[in-house]
Amino acid sequence: MKIAVTYENGQIFQHFGHTEQFKIYTVEDGKVVSSAIAETNGSGHGALALFLAERGVSVLICGGIGGGAQMALAKAGIRLFGGVSGSSDEAVNAFLANNLTFNPEVRCDHHDHEHGEGEHTCGSHGCGSQDCDSHSCGK
Repeated sequence: MKIAVTYENGQIFQHFGHTEQFKIYTVEDGKVVSSAIAETNGSGHGALALFLAERGVSVLICGGIGGGAQMALAKAGIRLFGGVSGSSDEAVNAFLANNLTFNPEVRCDHHDHEHGEGEHTCGSHGCGSQDCDSHSCGK
């Protein structure tokens, strides 16, 4: 099995569609046997699902993620565990121990409307883990 995590500096990057890296873990017999950083080269939401599928990924752990990306992952057969924050290694270990805390209703739909904030990044307000005032990241 391969598990991908949106990745930045050891942490789970909080916006799937803007992630520049995934950390991809290869798991055998319930244990991580290897991991590698994969550069996305700035691929967009839909292309990232294909990017993961081409690498044999079956599970994605991430922070915020929009509905379109969720549908693309589902179509590619990739199980989604969203609304997660913190260390990517710790999240994978928690997943393997069947105690990963995630949000099955994760939604990061702020890119569907304007905030007047310019380039909006989920990492600046914890998207995927709380209500974000004017929109429902993480809901």
